[in-house]
Amino acid sequence: MAHQQGVSDPPHDEIAPPEAWDAIAAGYATFVAPGEEPLSTAALSLVELAPGELFLDVAAGPGGLTPAAAKLGARVVATDWAPAMLAHLEARIHAEGLTDVVTRVMDAHALDLDDDRFDVVGSQFGVMLVPDQPQALSEMVRVTRPGGRVLVVAYGSPAEYEALQFFIAALRSVDPDFDGLPDPPPLEFQVSDPDVLRDRLTKAGLREVRVDTAHEERVDLRSGEECWNWVTNGNPIVGAILADVAEADQATMRAVLDGMVRDRAGAAESAVLTAPVNIGWGRKPKPSLP
Repeated sequence: MAHQQGVSDPPHDEIAPPEAWDAIAAGYATFVAPGEEPLSTAALSLVELAPGELFLDVAAGPGGLTPAAAKLGARVVATDWAPAMLAHLEARIHAEGLTDVVTRVMDAHALDLDDDRFDVVGSQFGVMLVPDQPQALSEMVRVTRPGGRVLVVAYGSPAEYEALQFFIAALRSVDPDFDGLPDPPPLEFQVSDPDVLRDRLTKAGLREVRVDTAHEERVDLRSGEECWNWVTNGNPIVGAILADVAEADQATMRAVLDGMVRDRAGAAESAVLTAPVNIGWGRKPKPSLP
């Protein structure tokens, strides 16, 4: 998911234009999205998505919650504002033989959908990135039917996001003065505090709000090259940072990553890197009886 048009920019200079997200769509679909489905399935179980329910996936990218929702028998509408992301999602849906899925290019801040339509509306690693998240959450609630559920999956503490910390360590091996994450941190960590996520979901109009912090993202890596591909294809910000890093230094970074991954793996064939995840959800209240 990328920067949305028509929304005032917050104090973040890392917001990528839509074409930057289109540019990494193929890599995201190949190296990142396939590993996200176990987390998607776990998140959808928390909101008890049922066969036949109408599900909206906001900022789905080339995967999001859509494949897991379709496999659970839901009728799915998947949206993203980056057309190439949805093109790769459509290819995946076709390759996996999934049905009852349609895609639409759409701005998360202004969903072109009717009020009170969907049984469940969700976003995994998508709405966490938008510059005006309260507005996007308000839109998600608006299109949810009364009594329906809204679900958001986002990263927890960046300090515990192991693949990111591996990459920062590799970058510091060639640039010891690299400061790490800026302050404020990138948008994907805007609800890394579960209390902030709970507050935003409540202010968006949801009730019975809960935030689960027991789950984590798990990335299985066999080499530094796989770690490099996973990180560089997950967000255009990484490419922007590497634009100022010489090719020889990038090769050094890959070698450093390879050593770190192999050290973590030990005698095993691969290393598992984890990242904390906040899964927040709540219910849209039904109108009060007169």
